[in-house]
Amino acid sequence: MTRTRTFVALGSNLRPRSANLRAALERLHSIAHVTAVSSFHRTEAVPERGVLATDPDFLNAAAVLETDLDVRGLLNALLWIEAALGRDRAADAASPRPIDLDLLLFGDLVVDESDLTVPHPRMHRRRFVLEPLSEIAPAAWHPGLRKTVAELRTAVGSRRS
Repeated sequence: MTRTRTFVALGSNLRPRSANLRAALERLHSIAHVTAVSSFHRTEAVPERGVLATDPDFLNAAAVLETDLDVRGLLNALLWIEAALGRDRAADAASPRPIDLDLLLFGDLVVDESDLTVPHPRMHRRRFVLEPLSEIAPAAWHPGLRKTVAELRTAVGSRRS
């Protein structure tokens, strides 16, 4: 079986944030070969879909994985890790949470289904995703937009998103 290079964003805005990210990374090592991890970036909560500007700040990171899982298998593993670390997806998706794992890119795969969209549909607009990702994988390719992560990071500029 061929391994697929994939990229995951990590975020936490409930204390202890850095311990939450480290725990998620530890679990990622159990499901895939983690080849790179960005530094942790502190970002303000972005008012969006129920997130309040007064919500706790996030700590964000990105990881590069090599996996034998298919895209659905990896998504299910990420959801399992979130649940194991106390994430309640039944609650408002935008409420403060101990961990958030987003599947950003899965090789060159493009999926647009009701319960799975790859590449992540908003990654190209989110500086808090692109900064850590560009730190470890600036040449990673967004197959839908046909741009590198570095190009997407430049395009998003410094606006708060």
